[in-house]
Amino acid sequence: MKKGIHPNYRPVVFQDAAANFSFLTRSCVETDDTIKWTDGQEYPLYKLEISSASHPFFTGKMKLVDTTGRVQKFQDKYKNSRYAAKAEVVAKGGAAPADADAKK
Repeated sequence: MKKGIHPNYRPVVFQDAAANFSFLTRSCVETDDTIKWTDGQEYPLYKLEISSASHPFFTGKMKLVDTTGRVQKFQDKYKNSRYAAKAEVVAKGGAAPADADAKK
């Protein structure tokens, strides 16, 4: 391998200040800050704005979009069509009625 062309791949501490959460992993990220880790060694520190500890999706605090209203609206619209009666007969185990306007 050529010298001087590869990034500095080393252990780095990533810290999410919003959630008071840190983890140690390997990375090539450039940073000037350092922190003393639990093993007593000093590692480069990279501060994060958001991580799995503070992201609403991973914490379970995410607001879910209410799709029930849209689905119910579609079902109400569908039940008034001629295809709904056909689907209901098939669902009950009967044969589908012949379509009156089918082209022969």
